[in-house]
Amino acid sequence: MTAPDGPGAVFRPTHVVPPDGLPAWEAPDTTRPTTALDAFLPVRLLSRSGEWGEVLCANGWSAWVDGRLLVAVPQPPPTGGRPVAPAEDPGPLLSAAAEALDRYRRAVRDLAADPADSGAFRESVRGLRAGIVIDGGSAWLYDAAAERWTYADGSRLAPYAVDSGPGTPPAPQPQDPRPQDPRPRNAGPAPGAGAAQAPHEPTRVVDPPPPEPGGR
Repeated sequence: MTAPDGPGAVFRPTHVVPPDGLPAWEAPDTTRPTTALDAFLPVRLLSRSGEWGEVLCANGWSAWVDGRLLVAVPQPPPTGGRPVAPAEDPGPLLSAAAEALDRYRRAVRDLAADPADSGAFRESVRGLRAGIVIDGGSAWLYDAAAERWTYADGSRLAPYAVDSGPGTPPAPQPQDPRPQDPRPRNAGPAPGAGAAQAPHEPTRVVDPPPPEPGGR
């Protein structure tokens, strides 16, 4: 099936709907409900607005849902057939992630000792960004300086995804940071039920580089 963003464009889902399905809205506003999404329906996340997520279905229909409940579709690591330069060592990013985690741990400990000093906590972690996912021999590390995710197999590092880039849709401003939830109590909180969050452009997966001439 094709998406409406270009003739012959292949629909590539980024998420699937959870097993219980998802209520949906025409806009990030719970006063405008629309048709609910079926369980395990593949969708593509177009943008975020706080806890809201705008998704596109394979038939071209789009809606807003609670983005926190979407299940991400695993993406394979990049395979371009090119040797990775020896300098691309995962060690520095692992060390940076460990330092960021230690800094955050110290800030949390200080806040627990003095809960009233929340301002000092926010100041001590201002600008701190880190990310690491380890699954057996594979690791996904966030490079805060380059604002991108990288993939490591234990000895080599390769770009995996970037935070933004050409063609990335901007995240709209939240229209209703505290909407009333029309869903059943067991459906979980509505998007935006907490304090409004600063919008952040969605991550896009980097296309693998083309193979070298004569490569496989």
